[in-house]
Amino acid sequence: MAAIFYQIGDVIDYTAAEALSFGDVVDLSTRIGVAGADIARDAAGPVQVTGVYRIPKASGAVTVGQALYWDKSAKNITTTADSNTPAGWAVAPAASGDPDVLVKIG
Repeated sequence: MAAIFYQIGDVIDYTAAEALSFGDVVDLSTRIGVAGADIARDAAGPVQVTGVYRIPKASGAVTVGQALYWDKSAKNITTTADSNTPAGWAVAPAASGDPDVLVKIG
């Protein structure tokens, strides 16, 4: 069967396991997305899977191009892979004390 175009792919339809608010980071197991609207539990809604987002980060400096990970329990970006979800990479540096970092997801 030939491939049939479905959607551009910068936004996916996502059924939320828990209620999400616009801008919440969504852990998609092997990557992250960002809720594009409020999504009720067990309802489908838009999740952005490409773009650059300002996301809260753990302490520690970040350099441009550095691989970043989503710490689901702390609800922030970290540079530590461990069991965290790949989030993307830093598009701008962030100092250790900065509260957030610009992350290219997708």
